[in-house]
Amino acid sequence: MSDLLQALSFQDENREKMHDLYKTFHAHPELSMQEHQTAERIENELNELGIEYFRCGGTGVIALLRNGEGPTVAFRADTDGLPIEEQTGLDYASTVRGTLENGEEVPVMHGCGHDSHITTLLTAAGLLHEQRNRWSGTIVLIFQPGEETAAGARALIDDGLWDKAPLPDVILGQHVSPDRAGTVKISRGTAMAMADSLKITVHGQQTHGSQPENGLDPIVVAAHIVTRLQTIVSRELSALEEPAVVTVGTFHAGLKENIIPDRAEFTLNIRTLSPEVRQKVLASVTRIVNAEAAAASAPEPKIEELYDFPFNYNNEEKTDEVVRALREALGDENVELSGPMLASEDFGWLGQSVNVPTVFWWFGGTETGDPSGPTNHSPYFAPVLEPTLTTGTTTILAALLHWVGNSS
Repeated sequence: MSDLLQALSFQDENREKMHDLYKTFHAHPELSMQEHQTAERIENELNELGIEYFRCGGTGVIALLRNGEGPTVAFRADTDGLPIEEQTGLDYASTVRGTLENGEEVPVMHGCGHDSHITTLLTAAGLLHEQRNRWSGTIVLIFQPGEETAAGARALIDDGLWDKAPLPDVILGQHVSPDRAGTVKISRGTAMAMADSLKITVHGQQTHGSQPENGLDPIVVAAHIVTRLQTIVSRELSALEEPAVVTVGTFHAGLKENIIPDRAEFTLNIRTLSPEVRQKVLASVTRIVNAEAAAASAPEPKIEELYDFPFNYNNEEKTDEVVRALREALGDENVELSGPMLASEDFGWLGQSVNVPTVFWWFGGTETGDPSGPTNHSPYFAPVLEPTLTTGTTTILAALLHWVGNSS
């Protein structure tokens, strides 16, 4: 394997091209399911490399490296940005603005590192294409849109991804993290949390702020709900056996300080690591929301599901194989077996939809790995170019070659 990686390693001019490509993607992020220019740039790169591809799921791009007989393995990179105003101070920082589904104009940033995912997968694809005598089989490269809103993987599946592309033996993926660049963390078994996002609308009766007795204040009711929701994790779940997170991320009500409005709306995000805990938490949310409204003689609130993320599970056998390959490539000391994370990904649907095992890991992107520094979704999150991008490309190559590599 080390000989294969050496043969596929890239020189300084390749690395410079990789850096330029990364900076281009970083400076031109696009919101989820709106990645039109990003998809076109990916297609342009694939055209230059001479790699076949097709569109899927709107702004998704699926590339196929077919190289004789052998296993089929897939690798996924997500492509969307976030509604964040970048504050990194980089000379290639994003100044792009986009429009959300509700019509609101917002700044856009690659604040989760998806630009590094695109760049490393394209770079690895080019190296594999150049050195086809070093491997045999089929590699499916999935450039997936809409991860941040959990829409992208479903869009690919609904558009017939696995009818159009060969069904793989395993699906792999990775994500940049605020850990030290050059290192990898990977979980065996449960890898990432399920996530549920809900919108709660509390109904009241509008009245003048000086006459609250003539109305019903939905802000007070909603405030009580928000407060009591915090007791689900702290008082209803075992801290040792049932980890979960319940977060109220937005709260909107009223237009003027002297008017009691007729409604209050807030959104809720829930992270859980098992289906049983997920159902328990969702049931508690419904119970608390309805009970607090009833206590105030308010109408029953409306609970809407905005989106949900799946359970992400790393197949134990395949994970052990990936760990061996990554340790051979990076050194034992740089690949750590870690526990699950409460972050979420829609990656799991790609495998669950066709009962194919998946493996997902994290590669570091900061100089020190300081946990107090900027992390994903921060306006200051800016992975260092190196060794981040070289490591991300190397891990892709090492994992893929474990299945399709040969020494001929």
